[in-house]
Amino acid sequence: MATLVAPDHADPIADAEALKKAVEGWGTNEKAIIGIIGHRNAAQRKQIKEAYHQLFNEDLVHRFEKELSGDFERAVYRWMLDPLDRDAVLANVAIKKGDYRVIVELSCIPSSEELLALRRAYQARYKHSLEEDVASHTTGDIRKLLVLLVSAYRYETDATDSRLVETEADILRKAIKDKAYNNDEIIRILGTRSKAQLVATFYRYRDAHGAPITKSLSVDHDNEFVSLLQTAIRCIKSPKKYLERVVRDAIHKSGSDEDAVTRVIVTRAERDLEEIKEIYYKRNSVALDVAVAKETSGHYKSFLLTLLGKGDL
Repeated sequence: MATLVAPDHADPIADAEALKKAVEGWGTNEKAIIGIIGHRNAAQRKQIKEAYHQLFNEDLVHRFEKELSGDFERAVYRWMLDPLDRDAVLANVAIKKGDYRVIVELSCIPSSEELLALRRAYQARYKHSLEEDVASHTTGDIRKLLVLLVSAYRYETDATDSRLVETEADILRKAIKDKAYNNDEIIRILGTRSKAQLVATFYRYRDAHGAPITKSLSVDHDNEFVSLLQTAIRCIKSPKKYLERVVRDAIHKSGSDEDAVTRVIVTRAERDLEEIKEIYYKRNSVALDVAVAKETSGHYKSFLLTLLGKGDL
């Protein structure tokens, strides 16, 4: 369930005019900006951008980039992008930074159709394919894994093959036991099987071998390739729990990882952030909005709390 609080109907012309007033003059009215865009869904934000351009012959997102700064500006920029365009930007930034965990997230959490739409959005924005960029920035086993994941089109079904589940759980166990993490069979299984089939295989692995597959891999979690395998498995098996983990690690990290916090809140506020908040509370005995309020400040804090469905704390 979403945390975004948005009206059923909004007036994009009135919103555009109010935003123009907020960015004009000597000082930017960040509170007014948050009060509008922090309570508009993707379709409503798109209408605001179109109305703003028609009224003032100016790109609203570019104006925000000029008027805002720091973590607040980055969060607003990503929020104002169309969701698919935003994912394309996240992918491009992650490729350039070498943050391949984000590439795995964007590949393994969405449905097959959503991933295909992301690849099209990436191609439209950057004039070359996501697969090409991933391949040109990676090497060896990491390249082999990531290119397969970003180009995957998994069969969407709840049906599973019990014989295949047993066979492939054993294949995974043998490869992990032998520390043959780059075994082609591991990459093939993770990159081609349906999510339902993989989840059944992961549970079979746990039941047959006495430990979750991610725990078996944690022996060598400092190995970047192994860490990416773990990320892929977590994203496929339980994406909401995985995203809660991303936020938790980002908040508890020394100095906080604002980019990761922003990514999860901005991308999930219109989807399932309420469930992620519930998981966070069960895991940490602290509400996510309270944790975010403690680790952030200023307009950035106010904006994130608005997207979390809360007022300023």
